Amino acid sequence: MTRVALLGGGVMGETVLGGLLRGGYAPSDVVVAEKRAERAAELTERHGVDTATGPDAVRSAEVVLLVVKPQDVASVLAEVADDLADGVLVVSLAAGVTSAAIEEALPEGTAVVRVMPNTPARVGQGMAVASPGAHATDAQLELVKEMLGGTGKVLVVPEKQQDAVTAVSGSGPAYLFLVAEAMTDAAVTLGLPRDVARELVTQTLFGSATLLQESGEHPTLLREQVTSPGGTTAAALAALEAGGLRTAFADALTAARDRSVELGG
Repeated sequence: MTRVALLGGGVMGETVLGGLLRGGYAPSDVVVAEKRAERAAELTERHGVDTATGPDAVRSAEVVLLVVKPQDVASVLAEVADDLADGVLVVSLAAGVTSAAIEEALPEGTAVVRVMPNTPARVGQGMAVASPGAHATDAQLELVKEMLGGTGKVLVVPEKQQDAVTAVSGSGPAYLFLVAEAMTDAAVTLGLPRDVARELVTQTLFGSATLLQESGEHPTLLREQVTSPGGTTAAALAALEAGGLRTAFADALTAARDRSVELGG
């Protein structure tokens, strides 16, 4: 099995770690670099993985997963660049940071793949989108897809599309959680107990997403199947349209895309 160094043991780092273990990696195949001693001990106790400093973690690694905040990428790469093994593959999950920026901070010719994950990876239902850098091979890209398979689905797109991907699937769970929050609060206002409202909303979102995925039907058709002329759903949708729902989503995704561009600048 490929030897993996995971740089960053935060929420997403642990999410990726969990995906690796679900996908068949043994704890002995992975070493985690996490600077917070308490957090490192927690990861070892919970998952059975070894922890080390960044340089020690990468020395024998065939793949290095960079799972840190965008503003920390430069300092982390500077710390480990001289200790990377020959032929290493660096996989970055840092939002907005281009593969070219990472390549520039590493030894010449280092293979880099940029990935945009999302938080449903915690339960094996994530959407990860990968883009190869200048030196990554098709075989290395396939390895990334295989490694992240335990976190959910994996797509490959040209890197120029990554900022839009960030706006849609990277940030997307937050939009849906906000919808769930708003629907639950509205249901409570209508007189439902909060626990009942939460269960109704959660299962409705889950069931609708499952139907959308498994039916293969266009969301417009599925929406129309629920919407009887002059009925309750039609009244609700009219209110949402009057409130500017489509414009709000378009503006939100554009703002997220633009922020991703800024982070990569």
